[in-house]
Amino acid sequence: MARQVRGRRARQQGFSLIEIMVVVVIIGILAALIVPRLMDRPDQARVVAARQDIAALMQALKLFKLDNGRYPSAEQGLQALVKPPQGSGAMPVTPYLDRLPNDPWGHPYQYQIPGTHGDIDVFSLGADGKPGGDAGNADIGSWQL
Repeated sequence: MARQVRGRRARQQGFSLIEIMVVVVIIGILAALIVPRLMDRPDQARVVAARQDIAALMQALKLFKLDNGRYPSAEQGLQALVKPPQGSGAMPVTPYLDRLPNDPWGHPYQYQIPGTHGDIDVFSLGADGKPGGDAGNADIGSWQL
């Protein structure tokens, strides 16, 4: 009887070193798989935000064209959506946009007329602020919407 009680106590004392090491290794493997995916999320969110901004700018540019019969010139640029261009009589009393947003990386959006990919192009130069690039530094443009 004493031997049976002593055996139970020995088994109930806690986890062995091997069991603890197995749990630590499993946690390490899970962390190695999950952390890189979580770290990539802010970059994906910035790309989505840039696409939404570009879509809003394109809508404002289409309204400008409806009112004025043309898109803003290269000299007027996107500023024409916020301030009426000189000599434009058809500009509505309220501007098309309250303010021009910067891209999620803090750079101004680019406007090109005539566009390379369409009548006009609106695009962000990506995280590096330079034309071209790949992955997080790739340009994000109206032609991708």
